[in-house]
This record gives sequence, structure tokens and C-alpha cells, in this order.
Amino acid sequence: MATVDRWLLPDGIEEVLPPEAARIEVARRQVLDLFQRWGYEFVVTPHIEYLESLLTGAGKDLDLRTFKVTDPLSGRQMGFRADITPQVARIDAHTLRREGPSRLCYAGSVVHAQPRALTTSRSPIQLGAELYGDASPASDVEVISLLVDTLELAQVPDIHIDLGHVGIYRGLARAAGLSGEVEQQLFDALQRKAMDEIVLLTEALPAALRKMLRALAELCGGRDVLDLAQACLVEAPDDVHAALDDLLAIADALSLRYPELPLYFDLGELRGYRYHTGVVFAAFVPGVGQSIAQGGRYDDIGADFGRARPATGFSTDLKTLVSLGQMPLGELPAGIWAPDHHDVYLWRAVQRLRGEGERVVQALPGQALADAREVGCDRQLLLCDGRWQVTPLAG
Repeated sequence: MATVDRWLLPDGIEEVLPPEAARIEVARRQVLDLFQRWGYEFVVTPHIEYLESLLTGAGKDLDLRTFKVTDPLSGRQMGFRADITPQVARIDAHTLRREGPSRLCYAGSVVHAQPRALTTSRSPIQLGAELYGDASPASDVEVISLLVDTLELAQVPDIHIDLGHVGIYRGLARAAGLSGEVEQQLFDALQRKAMDEIVLLTEALPAALRKMLRALAELCGGRDVLDLAQACLVEAPDDVHAALDDLLAIADALSLRYPELPLYFDLGELRGYRYHTGVVFAAFVPGVGQSIAQGGRYDDIGADFGRARPATGFSTDLKTLVSLGQMPLGELPAGIWAPDHHDVYLWRAVQRLRGEGERVVQALPGQALADAREVGCDRQLLLCDGRWQVTPLAG
């Protein structure tokens, strides 16, 4: 009979050991405290729920990344969450049902049937914030600013923010009357900046629209790209100009708040095109091929849950932030070793020390003092002159 290595984990699924697990937990608390100071309220969503809820709205792109099971109680298909954003959208639209703007945040493990990229984890700890109920660029500025503050708190070095707006391409594609298939083909070509394909797909369009759609692939770079876009897209429909105006307003506000932050603009970048409706953004650092955080506007996501609401937000992986950053998490406290002794005065001394915030590990039967350092203790409780006192660990 073949033996099974029962300790092996699936590819992309990892466990976090001490002391790294403690560092991640301290980081989680610090980031959630930051969110709270910005007015974002914490919510906890279920790890598993009915599939049609998980794959609604923003969740439709997650079908291939979602583990699916059958609920033995109802017989219905369920899924393990691969993204918490659709769940929070449901809470805002269906459960809370507030009339004004609502700020919600979350932090929890998700699991992916397929990784986002070959080198990424299939079990990230997703951390994010969402702002519902306001369609103005001010909300986009707020969530991008909160993302920047989060990365600064984590002390992730050398970040830059990529910005785009899917409304620009949507407006031009709509004006060109592109069919769903051609629109998708052109979208794919724009992502790869495949100019030969872009030229071929736009060949039959009116000259003005042909020129503007082709220009999207080259409208990328610094702040001056937005000025160039206004000139290149002068013949575009009103909704394209409105989208460009929103992107300009967001860029100017961010430049005022973070004058040293590099901003990169790409009007052909359509990250999350299938569900985003407005500005899209992502944070990058040198040496990491994938974005370390991403987000954007996804208005009306709540419609499938019974109430359409403007929405914008971002998410990141907490484990990535800790690994890339130098967040001051503080030294993990060393412990005090207490002997295996049932003396009531020892018990009172242990409880007093724990109440003062000390970490006290009491020996179990058979454990020797030599075990103390293995569990992180650098001191011990010794009975001296009739009192239990803290002394340095011998040896």
C-alpha cells in the first residue's frame, strides 16, 4: 500500500509559523486601526456561501478561482470565498441598507482554486476598504489616499501608483458600435499593446474613432499624458470627456496630497474591465511583477442584491505587505518560565505578571528548565527568601 506524505500542503497553500504569524497579526491590528481612524467600520464575512451570491456582480470574474462544493443540507452549490469584495457589497446593499455613504473594511483569509499568477499564493489574507453611496471623484481620492497611507504604514518602499479609467474605452467602444466579440478582442489587444491587432480591429471604423481607439495604446506615462489625451480625444463623446475630467481631478488631488508619490497613467489599462465602471488603480514596487494592491470604482454592484449603489475600494494581501515592508511591529515579548509547581503563591505571581502584560509559560510535568529557551523565555520565576521572584534564565 502506497504511503502518503500527510504533512504535504497543496501547491500555493502555505502555513504561517511563529514568529511570522505574530508579526502578521500585529500588522493586521495596526492596519485595521488605521482604517478605523478614517471612519471605516469592520465587517466579518462568511468563508463559504451560496455560489450565486459569491459570483454576483464583481464576483463573475472569480468563477475559475472559486472552489465549489455541494451543501449537504440544501443540495445547492456553495463556494469558498475567493474575494471578499462581493460579500461586503451584499452587506451594504442588502443587510445595512443605509441611505448615505457607508465605509466598510475587512481582513480575512481567502482561497483560490487557481492562483492570480504562477508565483502568488492561493491562500492570501485579503485586506481592504470599500466606500459606498457616493459617485464623486472625492470618494476615489479618499480610497486611493487610504491605500497610500496603508502602504506607508507598512513602510513598503518605492511604491508607485498606476491610474486609468475604463469609462474612456467604454465610451469610445460604444460610440463605435463595436459588437461584444470585437470589443473583447480589442480589449485584449489593448492590454498587450499589440498595435498590429489594434490597427486591424479598428480598420473599418470612422477615421476619428479609429484614431482615438488606436491612441489609447500609446497614452501612457506621466502627468503630461492626461494633457495629451485631452488633445487626442477632442472629438470623443461627452461621457469620454467626463471620464477624463474625473481622472484629471483625481490626479490633481493626489499630487497635492502626495507630491513625492510617482503617478503613472495608462488609458489603455483596463484592469477589471468586466466589472469596473470608472477609475482603476494599482500599486507597484520594483522587482515585483504583479501589483501589490489594486482597486477601482465599480458602481451599481449592489443592483444584483436589490439596491444599486455607487462603490469604490481597494484590496491587498496582508502577507505581501508584511514581507515587502518594514512595518515597526515591535519586538515580540520574551517570556518568563514558571516551574511545574502547585504552590498558590506561585499561581498568584504568575497571574499578576500576566495581568501586567508579561508572557508567562508554566512548565508541564516532566519539562525541564532547558525547554524554556525553546519556547522563547529569557527569565524564570524562582523562590527566593520565601517569595517568587523574576530572575534571568540560568545558562
